[in-house]
Amino acid sequence: MSIRDWPADERPREKLLAHGPATLADAELLAVLLGSGIRGKSAVALGRELLAGAGGLGALLAADAGAGTRGLGPAKRARLAAALELARRCLAEELQRGPPLASPQDSAAYLKARLAHLPYEAFLCLFLDNRHRVLACAELFRGTLDGAAVHPREVVRACLKHNAAAVIFAHNHPSGVAEPSAADRAITRELREALGLVGVRVLDHLVIGAGPPVSMAALGLL
Repeated sequence: MSIRDWPADERPREKLLAHGPATLADAELLAVLLGSGIRGKSAVALGRELLAGAGGLGALLAADAGAGTRGLGPAKRARLAAALELARRCLAEELQRGPPLASPQDSAAYLKARLAHLPYEAFLCLFLDNRHRVLACAELFRGTLDGAAVHPREVVRACLKHNAAAVIFAHNHPSGVAEPSAADRAITRELREALGLVGVRVLDHLVIGAGPPVSMAALGLL
């Protein structure tokens, strides 16, 4: 049965307009975004499949939307990709307008959304002022599945450009395993020493994988 054949008060779009988006389940919100289903599958069923395939709404936010979903054409994938990018930018805006960062968890959700879906390794830096408010976030280096070459001189230059007093680093492991490697520990020490010479503190280095981000500061590696 098509959604058009459902009772009006059960159709996702009509429910949203009548009662507000908060009354819709995650799959129903995705159905509104998708606009229609695919052959033999309603938009709500397609939304449920996307959520199940990603492992939940948070994982979908950090994923390549719709990848591997049979029958999901370029138009629907474009809508999903645009919506998820808007969500990521909203998280970034909240991070920059919000209160000073007090713990690794304050920035973890945004950094995971930026990095977890990437098929290559990327190195990001959050630039903070002396009250730990976010000045900017930038991807400084990009690599392959095997890693990204991080150059301390470029990191120092970027910190001076943003007049940062402190930084939080983050990079992803496309393998999904967020355990800090020996190379991760070595480059973190090297960056901390280089930035210490110009008065910039390294507050943390988060490793992003399939699960929760791993804080090197929390592990005592800083």
